[in-house]
Formats: sequence, structure tokens, C-alpha cells
Amino acid sequence: GSQALIDVHLMIEKPERLLPDFARAGADLLTVHVETCPHLHRTIQQIKELGVMAGVTLNPATPLAHLEDILGEVDLVLLMSVNPGFGGQAFMEHSLERIQRLRSMLDGRGLGKVELEVDGGVKPENVGKVVAAGATVLVAGSAIFNEEASVAENIAALRGAAYPRL
Repeated sequence: GSQALIDVHLMIEKPERLLPDFARAGADLLTVHVETCPHLHRTIQQIKELGVMAGVTLNPATPLAHLEDILGEVDLVLLMSVNPGFGGQAFMEHSLERIQRLRSMLDGRGLGKVELEVDGGVKPENVGKVVAAGATVLVAGSAIFNEEASVAENIAALRGAAYPRL
């Protein structure tokens, strides 16, 4: 069968100190925050030298311009659609426009293979818009793990809302 991809989002200061440990522990993809990496190119290079895929993350208030010089170096860009820190937050509506702009930046540079991940407040009510805006990877926490339905039912509802024609 297919193996799960281990995607590790490092929302930490000085992630370069721990990258080798996460790679050794089995990470397939390591994602770091623009906001915590003053030498972003070097950090992305370090991830690649460890033999894993590299991702970069932006918090909601960080301008997309901070990504321009690194897009060609990464396998994935993660846009946070809530301020990171705790689960159950509401999706920030201005994120849809950011997803569209980032998708245009990627496609315009011939980087359509770079995954565009969205994390924060993704649920059946908004996931169709998130996918239509250009997201290719979705993170969902409280939309999947809740008291309303089983994990399987919640995943099915999210999938159905994301891709209603399938």
C-alpha cells in the first residue's frame, strides 16, 4: 500500500538546530516559518541536504512578497489562515485572496508543482472556496476531530465539500 507522508510544520524559533533530529526521526517534509528564519535560503538548503523536502510557512499578517526569492527552492508553501497557537479558530476570509495571489505567483513562474498548503479554520463550509482559490494540501483539525461525527464521516464531508464533482 501507499505510505503516509510525514509532513512536519516547525512553528519554532531557530528551527535549524532541530532539523537533523526531525529528519532522522522520519520526516519526509520539513516546513519552517519565514518569520523565524533570518537566513531562510540557508535553512532551506540545510533541509535539502538532509534529504527531505522543504517547505516554507507564512503567518496571516506576513506579506507574500517575503516568499518571492525562495519560491524556486521549495517543494511546498504553507499559508496560515489563522494566527498559529491553538486549534478551533475561525478561517480568516482575507486568506482566500492570499491563496489566489500565491497560486498566481507560483503558476506565473512555472512552479505549478509546488504544493500550496492551507492551515487554519478549514471546514466543509469553506473548503470548496479554499480549493478553488488554488490550495492543493489542506490541514484540518477540529473539522475532523470533534464530537459531532466520527473521523471517517468528517473526512468524507470535507472531501465531498472540497471536490463536489468527484
